[in-house]
Amino acid sequence: MSWQKEIDELRHRERLADQMGGDEKLERQRSRGKLNVRERVTALIDAGSLRETGKLAGKAEYDDDGRLQEFQASNFIFGRARIEGRPVVVTGDDFTIRGGAADASIHQKMVFAEQLANEMRLPLLRLIDGTGGGGSVKQLDSKKARTYIPMNPGWEFVVDNLAQVPVVALGLGPVAGLGAARLVNSHYSILVKQIGQMFVAGPPVVKRLGEDLTKEELGGADIHTRSGAVDDDAEDEQEAFAKARRFLSYLPSSVYELPPRGPREDDPQRRDEELLSIIPRNPRKVYKMRRILDTLCDRGSRMEIGRSFGRSVITSLARFDGWPVALIASDPYHYGGGWTADASQKLVRFIELAETFHLPVIHLVDCPGFVIGRRAEEQATIRHGSRALASVYQASVPWCSVIVRKAFGVAGAAHTNGSRYPYRFAWPSGDWGSLPVQGGIEAAYRAELEASEDPEKLLVEIQQRLDSVRSPFRTAEAFLAEEIIDPQDTRPLLCEFAELAAPLRTAGRSNFHLRP
Repeated sequence: MSWQKEIDELRHRERLADQMGGDEKLERQRSRGKLNVRERVTALIDAGSLRETGKLAGKAEYDDDGRLQEFQASNFIFGRARIEGRPVVVTGDDFTIRGGAADASIHQKMVFAEQLANEMRLPLLRLIDGTGGGGSVKQLDSKKARTYIPMNPGWEFVVDNLAQVPVVALGLGPVAGLGAARLVNSHYSILVKQIGQMFVAGPPVVKRLGEDLTKEELGGADIHTRSGAVDDDAEDEQEAFAKARRFLSYLPSSVYELPPRGPREDDPQRRDEELLSIIPRNPRKVYKMRRILDTLCDRGSRMEIGRSFGRSVITSLARFDGWPVALIASDPYHYGGGWTADASQKLVRFIELAETFHLPVIHLVDCPGFVIGRRAEEQATIRHGSRALASVYQASVPWCSVIVRKAFGVAGAAHTNGSRYPYRFAWPSGDWGSLPVQGGIEAAYRAELEASEDPEKLLVEIQQRLDSVRSPFRTAEAFLAEEIIDPQDTRPLLCEFAELAAPLRTAGRSNFHLRP
């Protein structure tokens, strides 16, 4: 009366699935410096935690007596697992079976994976190594073939997951078409250098347009991290897995929870004397904002997102006394910290991430305004910048700003929502207004300068006269700068903000959420 025969059959079929595309294809994968899909999942998750779903799904052939002769597993695997003890959903493309193409898969598995993450409110990790969803042209050359109107089954879950659970996507091979869409429809995306590329259509198709490019030239990590299509790169797969795990550590498992507090190993009252002299007195000189950020936040806690895109703005996840925050800062090494069209787009996406997952925002400000000139106008900088400003005003998460130097014009005003309580601090190096004095004197005093016998001397006199009213203490006298602080006090004050903000965070779906 035992069912051992069927259990033996079950184990036999599981062993066949573990063979993936076969020894030859697996060796080819290794020769390219790539792990296979099962090795990748093992490297990403907690040891032994995978509970795979649909492992027996695939294409089978039987003899006349109904005995299994051949079996090829679906080239898409998924299941429940754990990362740092937290339940997650992990998915992976198997490139050893038809190059990871979705036509060799069973599309319901991909849909079910997205649905599982959505309905069980679990973080989702996609290990993408596939050519797309439509199959090859050659497949149409058969008697039973037919074309179809394009559709993306289950895409409603892909979209809704962006509003509900953390989604991390790793490009671990040539990713095209549907695979590319799956990569960018995430909160955090990574391409592994040299082995990961992304494109709408690959080199053979693009060649018809007269562009003869390699995969790396067309869609390598350097291209897409600079374009903003992908958030980050990695030197190898192991680094990509480590970055994915680290990203998740700042976020809750779903929007129905709050971001967990991390280790409290750094003194919240720590003061660094270097901050007294880190801002040059000459406003034209640059300084290293990342040095300031690393000094202020819990040591080693800052994880930068999108470093190569929109480079005048720095966006990072970080912790203050263990509390996770979304950290925004200006980078004077690029356009003096001014907002470009790219930087504005980067800001929108990062604020959407903070709003989606209830992360308080800390903003270190040195912004001379929007970048100007013909190129800026061609890129619609004011439209993209205004969208970033709208995101600042729509955000409901706690917000704290520190003005370390410049805050001018509309972009400078976007350091905070002006209708909310101004939880902000200013350093003595603060310099603000509707526009920088240096750029406005010639226009404002053009008539006097043209009529003067010594316009250079008059320009210096006007400059000195105006400089006398630029002191941040004048602004503080009118209670327009609420608190001017010793830069050394910044970390204790920001840790206090994070502590005060923690109970204000509200779980649940946000007013708006990240979109790709």
